[in-house]
Amino acid sequence: MREFKGNSLIRNIEDYTVVDIETTSLDSRSGEILEISAIKVRNKEIVDTFSKLIKVSYVSAFTTHLTGITNTEMQEYGEDLIKVLEDFLIFLGDDIIVGHNVNFDVNFLYDNLERKLSIFLTNNYIDTLRLSRMYLPQLKHHRLDDLITYFNLEQRSEHRALNDCVLTNQVYLNLCKLENKVYDKIA
Repeated sequence: MREFKGNSLIRNIEDYTVVDIETTSLDSRSGEILEISAIKVRNKEIVDTFSKLIKVSYVSAFTTHLTGITNTEMQEYGEDLIKVLEDFLIFLGDDIIVGHNVNFDVNFLYDNLERKLSIFLTNNYIDTLRLSRMYLPQLKHHRLDDLITYFNLEQRSEHRALNDCVLTNQVYLNLCKLENKVYDKIA
């Protein structure tokens, strides 16, 4: 149980930070964070970016195939997890987090922040997966790639955290337009 975890919100907001991470596993207890990226958005415009590789024990062939991140790249450019987490917290501030299937990212970050820094990630968050299921119930799947296709966005060329942040932001903006249409019909 993550006692101090922020709340999941359903909101159309102007200012937020989109977050995405790449990991070595789907389990936050045994896996490691390999990359943390974020984009800061003000008035629905990107104003700043954050993206750092982290030194981990090993990058598997599966992870390399998925992300393109190799052991060599990680060893050369990877930074210490604690330093990256500290820098990330400064970048994030008290912003609401936006992400796709963001519970995964928030839980991984929460667990690592608690273990490494004795800090709780309390930021509230908005999940574009949840919004997609609400506003686009006709879709068979609600994966990020499905939404990229649905909204005719530029297909992602790589599964990297910063690229996914940019695409998630575009998806969020399109979902906000759908939300406005839903409320316009009700009014």
